[in-house]
Amino acid sequence: MADLAGVVGVRDSKDPDGPVLAFEAYSWRLFVAAVPSGRG
Repeated sequence: MADLAGVVGVRDSKDPDGPVLAFEAYSWRLFVAAVPSGRG
C-alpha cells in the first residue's frame, strides 16, 4: 500500500512489478474501517 497524493495504491507484494489498484484515500479509509466488522 502507498499513499500517492490522495490516492492509495495497492498491489501484491509478491509481484512488485504487477498491476496496481488505485483507490481514493477516503474510500480506502472507509473500507479499512469496515473490514473488522465484516462489512468490507
